[in-house]
Amino acid sequence: GSSCEKCDFETDLCKALHELNLQPGWIRRNGRSGMGPPYSDHSGNNSAYFLSLSSEMRSSSATLRTNVFLPTDKEHVCQITFHYWISQMSGTLMVGLQKHSEGTITNIWQVSGELQNQWKASTITINSTEKYEV
Repeated sequence: GSSCEKCDFETDLCKALHELNLQPGWIRRNGRSGMGPPYSDHSGNNSAYFLSLSSEMRSSSATLRTNVFLPTDKEHVCQITFHYWISQMSGTLMVGLQKHSEGTITNIWQVSGELQNQWKASTITINSTEKYEV
């Protein structure tokens, strides 16, 4: 069976992510917020919410961490699909994997230096024999 969980930020942060107040720099907003593009979410809805970096964060980085996921195997594959928008040439969006026995975060996906000003989607598949966070 599929255990897909959709995360749309409409009411709050979805269950997969830690509470926002632990993540300085991220704000939940929609296209009507008056903060500039994007003016709608990836489906073109201007009242739908998404997460955005606040303008004070231009020169530094901000992290979003998931809750703990259980190990993957042949029956339990983890695939995460996310929509992203990059509006700064200098920005880099990275996805990291932290296994529970390791202190380090391994970079498993990234995009940077493309001034796209459009929503794009990416799907990553994660394999881990132990509990992990993304």
